[in-house]
Amino acid sequence: MSIKSRTSRPDSPHAARQPREKLKLTPVERKASISLALLFAVRMLGLFLLTPVFADAAKTLTNGNNAALVGAAIGAYGITQAIMQIPLGMASDKLGRRPVIIFGMLLFVLGGIICANAESVTTVIIGRAIQGFGAVSAAITAWVADATRPEVRTRAMAMVGASIGVSFAVSLVLSPLLVEWSGLPGLFWVISLLGFVCLLLATFIVPVVPMHGQAVSQQSRAADVFKHADLLRLNFGVFCLHFILMSIFVVAPPLLMELGSYTVGNLWEVYLPVILVAFVLMVPAVFYTETRHIHKLSLEVCVAALAIVMAVMPLASQSFVATMIAFVLFFIAFNILEALQPSMVSRFSPPEHKGLALGFYNMSQALGVAAGGAIGGLVARYAGPPKVFLLGALLAAVWFFVSRGLKGAGR
Repeated sequence: MSIKSRTSRPDSPHAARQPREKLKLTPVERKASISLALLFAVRMLGLFLLTPVFADAAKTLTNGNNAALVGAAIGAYGITQAIMQIPLGMASDKLGRRPVIIFGMLLFVLGGIICANAESVTTVIIGRAIQGFGAVSAAITAWVADATRPEVRTRAMAMVGASIGVSFAVSLVLSPLLVEWSGLPGLFWVISLLGFVCLLLATFIVPVVPMHGQAVSQQSRAADVFKHADLLRLNFGVFCLHFILMSIFVVAPPLLMELGSYTVGNLWEVYLPVILVAFVLMVPAVFYTETRHIHKLSLEVCVAALAIVMAVMPLASQSFVATMIAFVLFFIAFNILEALQPSMVSRFSPPEHKGLALGFYNMSQALGVAAGGAIGGLVARYAGPPKVFLLGALLAAVWFFVSRGLKGAGR
């Protein structure tokens, strides 16, 4: 290894002694990070708006009482997302991030328009599948990585990661209001409009940025991404993280409604404060991780915290206050991991295959969402909600021991 490469490693002792000023986002990094986080947030809001209300609102469509078709309409997006993450991630390495995101958002808008004009659940399935083919998560996160130095990348990824939770909470407030005001077609028109806003952001707002770290002495093969031990561990981690998240939300709504005397319409009063408090408390942890260069340690601590929170959740779920505290702790760890893991993927991946690596990562995330919802529902039905929490604790414990094997993350 050359002297230059040794001294420029973000996790090296030399890097730890660099002045704090170098850990500030530059104006270009700040603009790129904020605009890409906004793009991601608007896109996720367009997705989440459907989730809280579709099962009930679909009754206005042909076959709307068919639970299997309704489930297929919700799941079709996730399936095509999982299929297309790697191909579009690879395409973004070859063609650039902006063209791939523009293409993906055009598909998202087209699928939304098809859904808005649908008269049957079958047509909604087709529209949702088309929306899923525009899988741009990998291209967005790769663009964030391109736009930022490794020393500040976790902070930038935190903006994108936090947008998931905030978008979800906002969707719980807006979706019932939109359906009541304009019906299911109106909701799909709003989703399409949000996709168009993302298209404008990607085309005109996100700045052109230099590709940090793209010069390499030896070209790697795409196959190296699929055999990289650290990347495989991180992919397993994001699968576990979103499996646990989705399995929790199979049982959390009825639990919170019972403990706090809430209805579906005002559950946002629980979710929004929890997510916002968790985000505020997450920020100092991200700064501390970057300034001390302890990404691997922070990941291990957060995964261990997830395992502990999930293990005590069956006891905490006897009290509304204890449940709220447990959810805050869960989302603090969740938000930190949402920032740390894609940042670490971008560090470990070959620079010329960054989009491919993040595509593989996002595919694992989509599979975790699908598996968590399906398996969590089965466990809740046949074994009871407490077993869902214990399953999450077991999975987090396995993840903890897998993450201990990370080699390239520094101290």
